[in-house]
Amino acid sequence: MTGFARSPKLTRAGLVLIDPGSGAVTRIVSLQYAADTLTRKLTAQAVEAEGDRSHPLRLTGPAVETITFDAELDATDQLEFPDNNPSAVETGLFPALAALESLLHPTVAQLERQSAQRKSGSFEITPAETPLALFVWSRSRVVPVRLTDLSITEDFFDPALNPIRAKVSLSLRVLSVADLGFEHRGGGLFMAYLQGKEALAARAAAGQLGELGLGGLPT
Repeated sequence: MTGFARSPKLTRAGLVLIDPGSGAVTRIVSLQYAADTLTRKLTAQAVEAEGDRSHPLRLTGPAVETITFDAELDATDQLEFPDNNPSAVETGLFPALAALESLLHPTVAQLERQSAQRKSGSFEITPAETPLALFVWSRSRVVPVRLTDLSITEDFFDPALNPIRAKVSLSLRVLSVADLGFEHRGGGLFMAYLQGKEALAARAAAGQLGELGLGGLPT
């Protein structure tokens, strides 16, 4: 057995789409290569009544968390074995890119239903509802999100102008119980995500005041 055969299997990141009602998985969008850098921003939801200084430490809800990262897609490896990858030969990366783009579009059926409601004079047009998206980045990070922004750069094409290499930049907003409510399936998944954070925080090494140059706190 070679050293290559003993190499650890790499875990991919991706997005899992589920039906909010049944929890059934409707699609898995696997990112071919994990990003080298992932940026997260958390903004506290605090009491900020103008002139009110009576609750400086109180939080009104979970922090608003956003996640941004770049990922690369490449169909070159599949094209080396065309018999095993007919889709890549025929359409390159178009299917993978379309799967990501579908997170931002209503379906054709939803748009047609809205059009029919308008034509019938419906007082209220039903907004299109997308599947619930879960961002998966290791077993420790499975969190409900909304894709808010997607940028795609296609930089290499086959003779039929199918994209062969592409870079995608994704911006995700974590959906908390403040967005979904406690009864929503995504709300439960967010609570599990938050509980995981608390468990990991409990495992962090405790610091000492001496490390900060203090013998004790001022009184």
